[in-house]
Amino acid sequence: MKIKFKKQAFQTAAVEAVADCFAGQPFGGGLSYRIDPGRDEQSRQRKLQAVDEMEGFRNADIALPPAKVLENIQAIQRHQNLPVSESLVTSKVCGVNLDVEMETGTGKTYCYIKTMFELNKRYGWTKFIVVVPSIAIREGVHKSFEITADHFLEEYGKRARFFIYNSKQLHNLESYSSDAGINVMIINVQAFNARGKDARRIYEELDDFQSRRPIDVIKANRPILILDEPQKMEGKKTLESLREFNPLMILRYSATHKTQHNKIHRLDALDAYNQKLVKKIAVRGITVKGLAGTDGYLYLESIEVSAGKPPVARVEMETKRKTGIKREVRRIGRNDNLRTLSGGLDQYQGYVVADIDAVSDTVSFTNGEELRAGEASGDVNEATLRQIQIREAIRAHFEKEQVLYEQGVKVLTLFFIDEVAKYRRYDESGEQPGEYARMFEEEYERQRDESIGLFTDTPYARYLQGIDTARTHNGYFSIDKKSKRLVDPKVNPRGELAGEADDVDAYDLILKDKERLLSFDEPTRFIFSHSALREGWDNPNVFVIGTLKHSDSTVSRRQEVGRGMRLAVTQSGDRLDDPATVHQTNVLTVVANESYKDFVAGLQKDISESLSERPRVADEDYFTGKVLNTPTGDVPVTPQMAKQIYRYLVKNDYTDDNDRIVEAYHRAEAEEKLAKLPEELKPYADQVFRLIDSVFSDADLPAIDDDRAAKPNPLNANFDKKAFQELWKRINQKAAYTVHFDTNELVHKCVMALERDLRVLPLQYVVQRGEQKDEADAEALKRGQAFEVRETEGAEHKASVHSGVKYDLIGKLAEHTQLTRRTIAGILQGISKPTFDQYPTNPEDFILKAARLINEQKATVIVEHLSYDPIEERHDLDIFTRERPKASLEKAVKANRHIYDYVFTDSKNEREFVRELDTSTEVVVYAKLPGGFFIPTPVGNYNPDWAIAFQKGKVKHIYFIAETKGSMSSLELREIEKSKIQCARKFFAKIASDEVKYDVIDGYDKLMALVA
Repeated sequence: MKIKFKKQAFQTAAVEAVADCFAGQPFGGGLSYRIDPGRDEQSRQRKLQAVDEMEGFRNADIALPPAKVLENIQAIQRHQNLPVSESLVTSKVCGVNLDVEMETGTGKTYCYIKTMFELNKRYGWTKFIVVVPSIAIREGVHKSFEITADHFLEEYGKRARFFIYNSKQLHNLESYSSDAGINVMIINVQAFNARGKDARRIYEELDDFQSRRPIDVIKANRPILILDEPQKMEGKKTLESLREFNPLMILRYSATHKTQHNKIHRLDALDAYNQKLVKKIAVRGITVKGLAGTDGYLYLESIEVSAGKPPVARVEMETKRKTGIKREVRRIGRNDNLRTLSGGLDQYQGYVVADIDAVSDTVSFTNGEELRAGEASGDVNEATLRQIQIREAIRAHFEKEQVLYEQGVKVLTLFFIDEVAKYRRYDESGEQPGEYARMFEEEYERQRDESIGLFTDTPYARYLQGIDTARTHNGYFSIDKKSKRLVDPKVNPRGELAGEADDVDAYDLILKDKERLLSFDEPTRFIFSHSALREGWDNPNVFVIGTLKHSDSTVSRRQEVGRGMRLAVTQSGDRLDDPATVHQTNVLTVVANESYKDFVAGLQKDISESLSERPRVADEDYFTGKVLNTPTGDVPVTPQMAKQIYRYLVKNDYTDDNDRIVEAYHRAEAEEKLAKLPEELKPYADQVFRLIDSVFSDADLPAIDDDRAAKPNPLNANFDKKAFQELWKRINQKAAYTVHFDTNELVHKCVMALERDLRVLPLQYVVQRGEQKDEADAEALKRGQAFEVRETEGAEHKASVHSGVKYDLIGKLAEHTQLTRRTIAGILQGISKPTFDQYPTNPEDFILKAARLINEQKATVIVEHLSYDPIEERHDLDIFTRERPKASLEKAVKANRHIYDYVFTDSKNEREFVRELDTSTEVVVYAKLPGGFFIPTPVGNYNPDWAIAFQKGKVKHIYFIAETKGSMSSLELREIEKSKIQCARKFFAKIASDEVKYDVIDGYDKLMALVA
């Protein structure tokens, strides 16, 4: 299979942030130069070669003055509300240093590859070098270039030529220099700053390279350096070596920058989670607990719930058999006596089940003892702990696989172990399974047989039956070249890569298998890997991670979970990234070797520390000067606006005495009950709240679920009621939308909007007047502090801007709006001369704001002229079982009229609504519609909240589709939500006519007012 790639807004934003730093740079193409031909090996004399053989193409220099580059950077930073740089941060290596922060799993490598194409398209730069800290990451980067080649060919119409630097294959450097297209060299730091002979060759005159130094041939190209994981390449020797490459600029990509330069983009762990770009994390912890009344072994695996039956507990306990005492997993219920179930073992005397609580996940006994899911007592040694972990990982795997198999998703589980011998050992008779491999096969067969029993004669059961146990797991380790045996990798003892391994053999195997592992035809579903192999490889379909090793302070929990954070892909290579369902299917379960509480505390500490640069104080100083990104352009926050935002937070007790955002704000936001903003701020409500949300508090940290507490929510008899089936029949029709609108109408609306709202800011400049201090020492001169500013004056340049930059105004607006050049020309011809005369005063601001106003009118016209036409397809009933909600019952409401036993709600407002629905005598049955039920709209798929069937004769509208909102003020609904709601009205009016009523409500009272 082949993984598919597509243009995504969050990745495009990262690419444009880099490219926009050089706005105004003329397109230069590669500058030609004469490649040093070297000397003939035999005569040792200079040998002239044909001109075309000696011509090379290097990157053109940055033509912009440093002040203009800094101005561009500052504009980008303001637009993203990043800290604004006061100067260009130079280094010993290079004068231009840009930092791009991207969370693991969001496509960092994809972004910098696309950035190369974009820089080439805009400015003609062609020579790039990707520098990585390890051979493992190098191999992963090379693989990324291979699998994205066709995707970028489709988007940019060209391919990049890429190769891994090898001191024995220096002919690649000749091609790199002489080729006029995009050329990329991938190199690991060990290839140029280690002590080995191969590393030294890059600096030596080599006979096999016409007596030239490879570094001289490389540096002549003025390459753009891209550092992948730069925090691991900050040693003095590494930096000195990088300077030898003579880079045009350095772009640094990492999730955890250690040294800060000019940061131009941030997509951190919090952004990635909130934007649903990575998997959600759930944890199964294991705790060893001493029970006072027994020294016998007891492990509470989980508590199971099913429709119409009391909960039961899965417990592993010791039982007496003829062959001796054996540990077995038993299902137990209320009043069960463990001593009896064990065959009379005295160690369980007094252990009679008093209660099984599925909400708190506990079993209590009549002797007063209590055990929580995930707790083990008695004889719990390391081997027992590892066996429990392996069993839990396999159980989690099967639970996910049963659901995802039907969706065409191959589920993978990854085990980290700390020595190969635990997986494979060798004796006189040859290769033998290690301790963990034996445990795995024993537990796997038990869990597989149980799963097949539940899904007898189904495609999934047949799939399981077709896989041999020994072939469903595989180990990726180093291979000794002489003995051909698996061996532990060599681990770096010190330095920036301490504790990590450059296990070339293991990575080679994994990378070759990366796409094959995603196919159902490949039997491997469980992967054993060495814990030292932390980075360089991950797979989108890793859904379970088990850490079968001792705690290691050098490895953060964030590094461990990073191997499985990418969003999963189907058999056809499509990514499961629909925002409506992404966190229902993309859940990474970590089976930890510690308690849930300890693991989560450690993981959230890791995440919080990675967010150290996030602002944490919501005061006037922070808000002043920030930018509100409105549809019609950026609006700077004035000191007066900043004061209003600050007072709003204080007045409503949304901040504490230290001006930190408190839980009350986040709770009100989640429940859509935030206090109203002052009148002056209401036009920017969305942007103001987004700005407030940018201030970090611990309440912002991603929720990490307790995987044990998550329970399946089975469908009940309400699902089969005639009322619900009739309702479903009326709404499950799929439809496609078409838009027919008059171009003249769009042109007219755009002209009116531009005349009314287009206000281009004149270019601004600042004049600072100062003088030398009366006394200044040498140190002050070094620091640039010998002068002091006496006066600062802001001014506007209102005259036309005359520069060497030529703008294709019509082309740019057509590109930004996806309209034809003819339509754009019609709009520009229609606006008045004073409005158009704003263009030469600030062309870029004119293009930006005009495009946004045109897009806004385009969206309005599209929705107004949209119509739906039914198609042959209908939504299947299985969307209610395929997306079976599974979550902690603590977050659920027990229901009587819902189609599931429990309703999982998103806010306090929804919970109140459910309670009133459930006790209403007018309601027959209702359902929270699954994410798979959606209506296509031009602004994204729309998933309504509720489907409700009422008693006939008691209300006017028997069937109702409801969207619940905490606030009914149309001003406070986001523009995109309003557009989707308008589309939904048209959809239901078409497919259901008057039989089904659709509307937006804020609670039960509003609902009854509409149906009565």
